[in-house]
Order: sequence, then structure tokens, then C-alpha cells
Amino acid sequence: MNPLSAIYGGVVAARNALYDSGALRARRLQGAVISVGNLSAGGSGKTPFVMLLGELLKARGIEFDVLSRGYGRRSKGVRLVDSAGLPQEFGDEPLLIARKLQVPVIVGEDRCEAGLFAESKFGVQLHLLDDGFQHRALARDFDIVLVTPQDAGDRLLPAGRLREPLVSLRRADAVVLASGASAESFPVEGNMVWRVRRGIVPVNVPPRPVVFCGIARPQNFVLQLRAANIEPVAEAFYRDHHAYDETDIRELLELKQRSEAGGFVTTEKDAVNLGGYLSSLAPLAIVPVKMELADAANAVDTMLQKIEGRKRGA
Repeated sequence: MNPLSAIYGGVVAARNALYDSGALRARRLQGAVISVGNLSAGGSGKTPFVMLLGELLKARGIEFDVLSRGYGRRSKGVRLVDSAGLPQEFGDEPLLIARKLQVPVIVGEDRCEAGLFAESKFGVQLHLLDDGFQHRALARDFDIVLVTPQDAGDRLLPAGRLREPLVSLRRADAVVLASGASAESFPVEGNMVWRVRRGIVPVNVPPRPVVFCGIARPQNFVLQLRAANIEPVAEAFYRDHHAYDETDIRELLELKQRSEAGGFVTTEKDAVNLGGYLSSLAPLAIVPVKMELADAANAVDTMLQKIEGRKRGA
């Protein structure tokens, strides 16, 4: 094992052991907490799954809010996301969730403080904890963890992308097999196993487009475009959560001219990070992610029943 990965793994194991033993105690909110997380550093589909789960809860008339760290924001402390705001204020993913779900989204480095703020402002209701698997300082009532095929053979940071070893899945209530992951590749004995299908919905994509994005696994987006019979003539990739500036826009327009492209295509998250530059790249197709949960009604029923049982037993 990479020496730095060994050190990182030791720190993670020590922290988890302290929580498992009760030496460190997680703080608890009045409302039930459903955590959606993963093992790797990005790219598993947490944000699309939060939005999918949110839509399923809304369809049942269940009121909830979303708690997020607000990765990449420049602000500090607990903030209620304004859907008309900027990613620099709230983070790109919380802003996207707020715009898509139209529910309260609260960001804060301390997710418990964010939850207390939510309960003081909106009353006691269900909380969806975005990217919460490693945030053990907040007690949760149901833990959902997404895994991808790449996770099965990956290594711990910094040699690989894993934030925790695969054995950590024993803490999960439900393991979500994303991007075609196989249950046989993961230690999921005793876990509920859910399967999702993830795709894109390309509409009004200009001919011969330039594809650009700042996401964790950009090649997956390109593969999805090609699967939809869209063949980009040029590509431009940026770091995950990239904040676009005038230089980026100028370089993209030059790339479009050099490649004789008919326009651009990008992701919803990138559209959030483009902000006021969106109109500069017309024609531009913004492609949403579509995620479907197999046997969704039964999965949600089981989750809610387990949460209710735990609340009664608390």
C-alpha cells in the first residue's frame, strides 16, 4: 500500500473506531436524518440521487429539507440557499438541488448546526444529508451509500479515490449499485441492495458540438453522449466544481471556431457554475441527468418503516 494511503487509512479507521465504541458521540436532530453518501471522492451520482429521492418524497407529500456542506463556496457558517444566488455563496451542487427540488437547502460546515437552523426556521421535518457518509458527527436514521464499478478495485486516498475502505459499507443501511456496479464486487451482506439506472436527457443539442464540463468523471459524460448518438468534435475538461471565468469562455469560443463546431453541450452542474456566461456560449445544450431507482415504491416504503421503527425505539 502507498505509505500516504496507509497513514490516511489509519486516521480514518481510528476515527471510525471512536464513533463505533461510543467514545465520540454524534449529535442528534429532532427530525429523522437520511444520509446519502459514497466511498469515493466524487463521481458516484450523489447529487442526482438526492434529487431523485427528493422527488420520491415529494410525491408522497413528505416535507423535508436538504443539509449540505456547500463544497466550493466562499461563504462561511450556516446559510439558507437562495435558488437565485451564486455558487460562490452556496456551492454549485446545493444550488442545483435547491433549483430542481424547490425545497429548503441549508449549507454549513457543521451539518448539525445546519439542521438545527432548519428546524428553527421550518419546523421539525425530514432531513436529507447530502454527502454525509463520512460526516459521523451528525447522527442519522438511515444511511444510503452509492458505489460504482470503479470503487471495487480502487485504493484509498491519495493513491486512489476511496475515502474509506470497502468494509465501511457495513455501516450502511442501503447500498446503491450505480453505473452498473455488481453486488458480487462489494461486501454487502446484511445490507439492502438498491439498483439505479443513470442516464442523460439530451435535447436540442447543436450539430457537431464541443463538449465541456468540470465534473469528477468527465469521460463518463462523453460516453453517455456517444451512446445517445451525439459525437462531439472537440472536448474541454476542467476540475470538478470549476468556476468559469472570462478566460475560459474565450478559450471555449476559440475551440469552437477551430473545430468548426455548431455549438456547445455541457452538464447542469456546469450551467450553474457558468452563471452569467451562459448566453456567451449560445447555442448551448444543458443536459440533465436522469436517475431511476428500481422498485422505488418498495425501497422508499422499507426505508420509511425502518426510520419509524428506530424513532420509536429511541
